[in-house]
Amino acid sequence: MRERTTSGSPFEDQFGFCRAVRVGDRIIVAGTGPVEADGSTTPGDVAAQARRCCEIIIGAIEELGGSASDVVRTRMFLTDPDDQDAVGAVHARYFSGAKPAATMAGAAWLCRPEWKVEIEAEAVLGAGS
Repeated sequence: MRERTTSGSPFEDQFGFCRAVRVGDRIIVAGTGPVEADGSTTPGDVAAQARRCCEIIIGAIEELGGSASDVVRTRMFLTDPDDQDAVGAVHARYFSGAKPAATMAGAAWLCRPEWKVEIEAEAVLGAGS
């Protein structure tokens, strides 16, 4: 059985995807940009944008029955390599308890030109136990 959740991002309907999908004990969260509830981009620096991405990701995982401690994999995409320490610090704040396998990579661009970071995640229910 497949369960889905959305976050209200305008890109979900536009591009035909959902924020996260749960199949069995696995939750896969799509690449998540810094989008506010009204569809605007999160204001502020890369750390503020990364915090918003993590909040959306964790909210989706919780809605599907998991928690941040169940996260086993993250991928962080940055448009500026100088932002890696700031994004890494935010990642540690949200996921250091789970210590997931993680990738941080450069990207030439993201969906909106003002986005500095996009993050995706995978969780396995019970992995945090």
